[in-house]
Amino acid sequence: MERNQMMTENPAAGAAREGRLGRIISVSSLKVDIFMERSEVGRRDVVYTLADDGTPVWFEVAEINGLVASAICFGMANGLRRGMEVYRAENGIEVAYSDDILGHVFNSYGQTIDGTQLPPDVPVRNVYDRSLAMDEIVIDGDILWTGIKVLDFFAPIRKGFKMGLLGGAGVGKTVLIKELIHNVYQGLRSNSVFVGVGERSREGRDLYDEMLEADLLDKISMAFGQMGDNAMSRSRAVYAGLTLAEYLRDEKQQDVLVFIDNIYRMVQANAEIATELAHMPIENGYSPALLTEISEVEERINSTEGGSITSFQAIFIPADDLNDGAVHAISQHLDGQVVLDRKVAEKGLYPAINVFATNSRLIDPEVVGQRHFDLVERALRCLSRYEELEQIVAVLGIDELSEEDHNTFFRARKLRNYFSQPMYVAEQYTGIPGQFVEIGDILDDVEAILDGVCDDIDEQELIYIGAYMRTRRV
Repeated sequence: MERNQMMTENPAAGAAREGRLGRIISVSSLKVDIFMERSEVGRRDVVYTLADDGTPVWFEVAEINGLVASAICFGMANGLRRGMEVYRAENGIEVAYSDDILGHVFNSYGQTIDGTQLPPDVPVRNVYDRSLAMDEIVIDGDILWTGIKVLDFFAPIRKGFKMGLLGGAGVGKTVLIKELIHNVYQGLRSNSVFVGVGERSREGRDLYDEMLEADLLDKISMAFGQMGDNAMSRSRAVYAGLTLAEYLRDEKQQDVLVFIDNIYRMVQANAEIATELAHMPIENGYSPALLTEISEVEERINSTEGGSITSFQAIFIPADDLNDGAVHAISQHLDGQVVLDRKVAEKGLYPAINVFATNSRLIDPEVVGQRHFDLVERALRCLSRYEELEQIVAVLGIDELSEEDHNTFFRARKLRNYFSQPMYVAEQYTGIPGQFVEIGDILDDVEAILDGVCDDIDEQELIYIGAYMRTRRV
């Protein structure tokens, strides 16, 4: 049955065909308990009852204790009461599994929420179906060069990587996401998936409009479990989004970028469901199945022989506590992190990435090569020394620096400016053509700056450019 129809039509005919499952024996704001007259129902099956006006109210079975099943409501349980008949749906939660996913926005249950309708015969897939076997996973995938200088130099990404994306509002996170989508599509002809988990519906609308304006909407599929939705919707948005990504990876053989904003909200939603089910919480009120729930999601983000899913996962850090149980559990699965910093943005340098807090486990001489590894270490030493010298200069002046510190000071400023970059998706605002910079050019430019080859040029020549040394040689 096509998913949109399943969620909206009166299912009485199907109910009569399949028969009644049982009756509701208790109702809360999020959960109903069902006394089952038939036993052919399992965890994560979808069941429904009919409201007084004939509208179906949908649930997912969360646990079964003997003849009593506890099910979590897709929406609100208002108006339900004891004794109402419950029926088992033909299928579980499904989402479209075809080329039709591109350019559309789905909710956690596979319905389009952008005012469009999919073809009635569109193929669908259960959002829990896919799990890779060990022999399908490829761990030594190619490096995914994004063409963004600061990212490729300090935090290179391998296909199948999981990267944390940390940054508040107004620091350029959306622009960075759009540029990654643009560059990956231009370089690999691969599409992307954005998953909004527990974020403001306004932000989802803003992203949709910006993608439309940047002519990127047909290169992305979106799944949203919005902040105003209940815990069931917020917890299942990731599964819907990953199913969309798996279609692009497995059927289209693409290298897919997945953006999850915010993975921590999934943890919070699962904690709400666990509380409703009367499970004893662990520290900070999290679900006792915290590690399992996170692992189940993260283990679906991998490379295969045919394609890959590479993820950027925004992570909310409660009370700035990096040792929080949920943050720690998520971080165990990450291969690196990209941190956007307001202090960098205030200097007018975009992408506003804090290079000291940004890292990747690919920064290894055996992976990226000895030259790249050494240049990263030299660049970080130079930029770190600059921060120390900046305070000295503010008090004593530039003339009090030694010759070595004087060179370090100005080379660091040039290096900092060099890692700014004009974005393709921001051309209409900046008037500067976007640039995709090859990793070889990045290494040449950084080496030239650190070696003093660029000492004779003004630091402003290096701001918002692409490759420098290659154009200089030309």
